[in-house]
Amino acid sequence: MYTSSIPHIMEGPSSGYYGCYSYVRWVGRDSFFYLASRGHHADIGGVTPGSMPPESRRIEEEGVLSEGMKIVENGIFLEERLRTWLGLGKYPARNPDQNVADIRAQVAANEKGLQELHRMVEEFSLEIVEAYMGHVQDNAEEAVRRVIDRLEDGEFTYPLDDENAIKVKVTIDRENRSARIDFTGTSPQLSNNFNAPASVCMAAVLYAFRTLVKSDIPLNAGCLRPLKIIIPEGSMLRPEPPAAVVAGNVETSQYIVDALFGALGTLAASQGTMNNFTFGNADFQYYETICGGAGAGPEFSGTDAVHTHMTNSRITDPEILETRFPVLLEEFSIRQGSGGEGEFRGGNGAIRKIRFLKDMDAAILSSHRKFPPFGLKGGMSGKCGKNMLILRDGRVTEVGGREGLKLKSGDVFVIETPGGGGYGRPEARMPQV
Repeated sequence: MYTSSIPHIMEGPSSGYYGCYSYVRWVGRDSFFYLASRGHHADIGGVTPGSMPPESRRIEEEGVLSEGMKIVENGIFLEERLRTWLGLGKYPARNPDQNVADIRAQVAANEKGLQELHRMVEEFSLEIVEAYMGHVQDNAEEAVRRVIDRLEDGEFTYPLDDENAIKVKVTIDRENRSARIDFTGTSPQLSNNFNAPASVCMAAVLYAFRTLVKSDIPLNAGCLRPLKIIIPEGSMLRPEPPAAVVAGNVETSQYIVDALFGALGTLAASQGTMNNFTFGNADFQYYETICGGAGAGPEFSGTDAVHTHMTNSRITDPEILETRFPVLLEEFSIRQGSGGEGEFRGGNGAIRKIRFLKDMDAAILSSHRKFPPFGLKGGMSGKCGKNMLILRDGRVTEVGGREGLKLKSGDVFVIETPGGGGYGRPEARMPQV
């Protein structure tokens, strides 16, 4: 016998992400399972279309907030309640029809997960499913311990473009085959939106150590068992409400990952930013992240023009972009020469040039426009990124890493993304035959 909960909305705005979860509990047993889907919504309100305001200072400026809200009851989707919530606050969602459709899809995804869970338990029994859940986590734990066996102590400080910094120290415990990851010394909570909730920092650590595992294992909580993670209270990695956090998930997370790889000496920095570009008006909203150069490592060069580390997305096809929005994609190319030199070269960034056919608001939220992605073991840094506005009369203006824009029809926005860092001294590179 089992009982199922109704789906809930969870989380507040963090670059447009909202989660929808249900849980299943077997009567008379301690066993229960969570089924969850996390969706990135194009707009959840906030001061700018696309919900990625570059200058937000309080979380309510980034979209509507929820600490948990029931959205299905007795099998009925509570649409009126959902729409009321989407309209709350000073900066409500701009396109609630789209939000409702997306959240319905998340509920459906949870229902499909529920059906598959029931089918699996009926076929194999609850005892076997529980046992294999334990095996998967135990295997992941051992895989990470094998990684730790090969690592050395290290520390790294990585400055953001505003000169605040992520600081991390990794200490290896050989006897217990564990690692201590300590972010003490990281900058205090910021007045801007580069604060990252502790959950984002934990996810970045989990990701970094999972990438060092050579075997093909599913990502799960067992990976964290050998890791002791220290995140100081009141730091930019554990901020207190009502801190703005919209850049924490998309930008600061990238700095955390690269700082960890720097401390471990395993990989040069990748582009270190998602180059978040949003535009729109009351009728439509669009948000994309833009690829750049991957960092080089021992025995391999970085990849050109690819989404790296925490980006975890693909970019919209040009045909779809131009069909759905009043824009022309005039150029999308590899930014040659932007990767850092080294025995193994860093990957090159990209150039993305968009012409606007209607007036609209836009915003860019990006990093590594001042300090470049680092190289390792004598490798050179990648080139910094650059943002430019070409006005319809031909004048060119350089745009900062975090800026809101009022675009006119005929204006062109150009984003040149950073290259990855090189690995090893350039003179050690084998000559091309």
